[in-house]
Amino acid sequence: MNRRDFLITTSAAALVPRIALASAPVELIAQPVSAQILPKGEPITPMLGFNGSTPGPELRARQGDVFDIRFLNQINEGSAVHWHGLRISNAMDGVPGMTQDVVEKGGDFEYRFRAPDAGTFWFHSHNRSWEQVARGLYGPLIVEEPTPPDVDQDLVVMIDDWRLTESGALADGFENMHDQAHQGRLGNFARALVEPNAPIRLSDRLRLRLINVATDRIFPVELAGIEGKVVALDGMPLVSPQELSGLVLAPAQRADIIVDVVSTNSVSIFFPTRDAPYLLGEVQVEGKNTTRQPTDIPTLPPNKAALPDIGNAVSLTLTMEGGAMSRRMVQGMTGGGIWALNGQSGLKDTPFHSFENGQTARIRLVNETRFAHGIHLHGHHFFEVGGDDSLGAFRDTTLVEPGETRDILCVFDNPGKWLLHCHMLGHQAAGMKTWVEVV
Repeated sequence: MNRRDFLITTSAAALVPRIALASAPVELIAQPVSAQILPKGEPITPMLGFNGSTPGPELRARQGDVFDIRFLNQINEGSAVHWHGLRISNAMDGVPGMTQDVVEKGGDFEYRFRAPDAGTFWFHSHNRSWEQVARGLYGPLIVEEPTPPDVDQDLVVMIDDWRLTESGALADGFENMHDQAHQGRLGNFARALVEPNAPIRLSDRLRLRLINVATDRIFPVELAGIEGKVVALDGMPLVSPQELSGLVLAPAQRADIIVDVVSTNSVSIFFPTRDAPYLLGEVQVEGKNTTRQPTDIPTLPPNKAALPDIGNAVSLTLTMEGGAMSRRMVQGMTGGGIWALNGQSGLKDTPFHSFENGQTARIRLVNETRFAHGIHLHGHHFFEVGGDDSLGAFRDTTLVEPGETRDILCVFDNPGKWLLHCHMLGHQAAGMKTWVEVV
């Protein structure tokens, strides 16, 4: 990758409408759209989206509100919508073949569920997701606290990359075996999409909701022009706010940060690389907020979660195998699956484990491959376990580096059949997925 490979944006942003969910049903329509990914004046990119745009509309509600959404499929293949990170009923999870039938072209599906947790979530296609998400079928889903923190603006920042041809079209090859066996489908253009509700001023306090919506790229993130802390990860508040340094987002991971604007020029988002940082997005600072007084960064109110019964936890191991330069790669080239979990590639008839409702599990994630994996569990969050056995962040996706072993603790208290898979969607497509059952 060289500097010319990345699109540097300074003012362009996706104009994504916000839909405040009320008692009336909302229509969410998957359809072909056109997007101005390249700078204005350059060719537009034919893509997929929701309600006429990609990203799709920002769905926003208050904690405890009901989401009543009618999904209409107007693309040329089957689809469905997964509500990533929401701990909702299994029938609403949006996984064809497991929780519902695929919604064929011209069909519809009624999603109705209550938002149990406040936080930053998102929605995306879960049918052929490695292609449909790459083509643009995703959007932000925000659940506000009953009493949100005091900020001047609450902004969603969606970070994505695209693989484009010289004509501005999305490159084909969504099931390229070389991509799937390595880091996945990495784009040659990247942007941080953010649209302020009003001019950003010096001394403003901002809540930035960062979402990595890329199909496969891990984004280290650096921010300039602001000072603040991380207050939530994957939608769940941290016990104590953390420093901003070293922030890394695997595909599907989110981070809420509360920051104060300290620059008179701009607030900038960078992707650090070995050569130099690449500017993903930038918003100009205009004027000064003369009324806000400096205060400490607040801790967000916690969402309700059962504490793990560590003493009676069932111990399990999930080993990641395969990929380039592995013996399994040879099997994959002959139809055996490029990636595997515990020796099994793809979904089988029996679950990785069947849990009693409320049972705690300590799962050791072992990465025996040469590539990082972002392991995502549907319908639940889990605690990352520290080296001293302390409970870390409460997440739905954890990044496991090559050769790394990490333990997670999860209370399986949401009945149903739930996917457990790598959210590098190219890896999922090539076999790195399984499922669990809660009875």
